[in-house]
Amino acid sequence: MKAMVRKIGIAVVIIFAVLMLQGTFLYLIGARINTTRSIPVGLYWSVNRPIEKGGYVMFCPPQVQVFEQARARGYIGSGMCPGGYGYMMKKVAGATNDRVDVGHDGVRVNGTLISLSKPMKEDGSARPMPRFQSNSYVLSEYQLLLLGDLNPLSFDGRYFGPVQRGQVREVIVPVFTWGDNDSGGNHE
Repeated sequence: MKAMVRKIGIAVVIIFAVLMLQGTFLYLIGARINTTRSIPVGLYWSVNRPIEKGGYVMFCPPQVQVFEQARARGYIGSGMCPGGYGYMMKKVAGATNDRVDVGHDGVRVNGTLISLSKPMKEDGSARPMPRFQSNSYVLSEYQLLLLGDLNPLSFDGRYFGPVQRGQVREVIVPVFTWGDNDSGGNHE
């Protein structure tokens, strides 16, 4: 009986190791999986393309107080980025020379209201949501406005403001996505 348990244990370890190696291999060749509701849930691929408005990016949050608070509150996860933050995936809603206005009804880029961008005053636990210090600004050539495009609860640029282009690690494109992502849940 002990020999059988030992063989099963070894088999489980081998299977786990193979799965980990496959996952590592898939990551190394460009596969990225989004499980949050900010952008469509599913499989994305890292591509060597320039950052463009309307495209998706994966970025490391900068080491500033708003992201520390977001991690403490569970809006974002921990991970391999500087400061121990996890990567975030968002849609590029604004870029160089775009005018951004954040009002009570939502975010406008060059006067056009972005759907599902109305800032929340409080999170689901009745804590006040952070606000970027300026409600109106023009993006420099080094800045991006990153928003979730499916979930009104997304923790995104309406709360933390512009992100430096240097924070972007990859441009990603959807390969296979699914689901109704605009209801409740995770803030990321």
